[in-house]
Amino acid sequence: MKTRFLSVGECMVELLDEGGGHYRQGFAGDTFNTAWYARRLLPPNWRVGFASAVGEDPLSDRMVGFMAAEGVETGAVRRLAGRTVGLYMVALDGGERRFAYWRGESAARRLAEDRDWLARVLAGCGVIYFSGITLAILPPGDRSAICKAIGTARADGALVAFDTNLRPALWPDAAAMREGAEMGAAVADLVLPSFDEEQAAFGDAMPEDTLARYRALGARIVAVKNGADPLLLWDGAVLRKIGAERAGRVVDTTAAGDSFAAGMLAAMVQGATPEAAAQAGMALAARVIQGRGALVRAAIEGGRT
Repeated sequence: MKTRFLSVGECMVELLDEGGGHYRQGFAGDTFNTAWYARRLLPPNWRVGFASAVGEDPLSDRMVGFMAAEGVETGAVRRLAGRTVGLYMVALDGGERRFAYWRGESAARRLAEDRDWLARVLAGCGVIYFSGITLAILPPGDRSAICKAIGTARADGALVAFDTNLRPALWPDAAAMREGAEMGAAVADLVLPSFDEEQAAFGDAMPEDTLARYRALGARIVAVKNGADPLLLWDGAVLRKIGAERAGRVVDTTAAGDSFAAGMLAAMVQGATPEAAAQAGMALAARVIQGRGALVRAAIEGGRT
């Protein structure tokens, strides 16, 4: 396998509620979070990069500098004049998150408009990771174009992973969201849906319904996350239920799914079976949700997949 891992999507300014009216600024976003964790889990011979678009303003400069300092390659980050980066604020209520977003001028909304650039950055990847949020922020034509380009990279040998990450507020309507989820899944080898989101969007009665839909769309492996309940895994041959890792005290569920994806993918490309890889992802996510924010250094210190 080619040793290049590329996450595709949007990184944003994160404002995390520290209490007492104080907020801590960071940089995060679903697919960037996965790249950040993957960089720490993969061996040094793997290159981990992020494909997106940012502005040419000082805040964009700081974001790109942060990515590079964290070991995530930025050669696939386009710089667009007259644009900037999005911002979100996180408030916590018993460990669960409430988000407020400001992303109207986000350059990442235009990350797929240059089709030649898109083909170049996807070429030569061993792993490509993207999400329903990646698709949701794009215009419909660019949404189709990025899925086509990712499908081409898959045909050239890339392992493609897709987290459906359904966020109704980002889509014009529920039908467009369902169509986008299925469009992304149709070009993926590994699909990572969350049952509660799929139940709300598609009316699934049980995780088996979610899994069956993505198997029918061509996924080789499907892992249906279900919070504290067992994960449902189709590994290409066998259906398994894997008990959730006990997390201790849940502090912040931000990036639980993002870190799960990183843990599972990092283990898979290093030779783990899908079952063992899913267990590695669940173990990492259980540690992540015991910390604050999206990027929890303590969750990965002292161990690798």
